Amino acid sequence: MGKVIHFEIHVDDIERAKSFYGEVFGWTFEDWSEYAGMPYFGAVTGDEKELGINGALMQRQSAAPEANQPLNGFTCTMGVEDYDSIESKIMNNGGKVAMPKYALPGMAWQGYYMDTEGNLFGIHQPDENAK
Repeated sequence: MGKVIHFEIHVDDIERAKSFYGEVFGWTFEDWSEYAGMPYFGAVTGDEKELGINGALMQRQSAAPEANQPLNGFTCTMGVEDYDSIESKIMNNGGKVAMPKYALPGMAWQGYYMDTEGNLFGIHQPDENAK
């Protein structure tokens, strides 16, 4: 099996990205730069007993993706308990709406956003009453 065990978010400004993901999702960070040989911060995304994976913020090695181009890579989606509250935090911390909140009928609320570094990510709130 090829289970996803780690993710990396490429960023221009590590401190700005740490602030964004810390404020919006409550992530904490560990400096692993010495091991990586470049600015690299491990992202602890939640309690180890909960479903999910940890990852890292790393210094972007080339130009950021341009707006409105097709996605060329993976998109991470974070599970949230209160969609509207998290969307507010995203906007208040410099994020932008990429695709507004929509219903996955009978399952959840979903939407996509751009972080402060121009990266796309999703948020997902389970809700069997979504329609």
